[in-house]
Amino acid sequence: MPATPEVTNDYDSFAEAYTAENETSLINAYYARPAILDLAGDVAGRRILDAGCGSGPVLAALRDRGADVTGFDASVKMIELARHRLGADADLRVADLSKPLPYPDAEFDDVIVALVLHYLEDWSAPLAELRRVLKPGGRLILAVNHPIILKLVRPESSYFAITRWSEEYDFAGQKATLTYWHRPLHAMTDAFTAAGFRTTVISEPYPAPGARERFPEEFGDKHAFLCFLFFVLEAG
Repeated sequence: MPATPEVTNDYDSFAEAYTAENETSLINAYYARPAILDLAGDVAGRRILDAGCGSGPVLAALRDRGADVTGFDASVKMIELARHRLGADADLRVADLSKPLPYPDAEFDDVIVALVLHYLEDWSAPLAELRRVLKPGGRLILAVNHPIILKLVRPESSYFAITRWSEEYDFAGQKATLTYWHRPLHAMTDAFTAAGFRTTVISEPYPAPGARERFPEEFGDKHAFLCFLFFVLEAG
């Protein structure tokens, strides 16, 4: 049964468990985060916003590489954990990507949006805000659920429909329900173009080195898997 909005995506209720699970997990520590950092490349001296920063692991890695970082998340608890990770003087705010953002126009060289947009039905307003806060020629580096995932999990579903669906997870022993909006690839790229972005990279990366050795049961005889889809977009 579909979960109700009141009990889905409530990161405040499982922020600590989610953070603990993903410090060393295959999907986050050995796949999503390394892929985002690889796409970001040399960030020394760049002003970067992490939109939906969670407890701050990507921000910390970018700062270690010389970036000037700031971030926001809709979860108060996640921002508390990010402050603990990054320090009390870190520029972190509670804000919602589905609403106007508390930043000036053309403020950032890069914006990271990792595993956030797939929680939203409407991408038009969020992408417009992300375009607004980026400098001309700035990069939007993002990751979302791969559009094939819904068909793998629920074969009866329509690939071409924008569809709401929920899954239950276990994060460090704590149950949590996440609700996503599936959209086909063409709907994603159409939304990027409409918001004034040019798609420069679409990536289905391999996991980071060492992942297969650390998680042999998950890999079996495979060397890669489909989970998220990664993009680099350039602000026009």
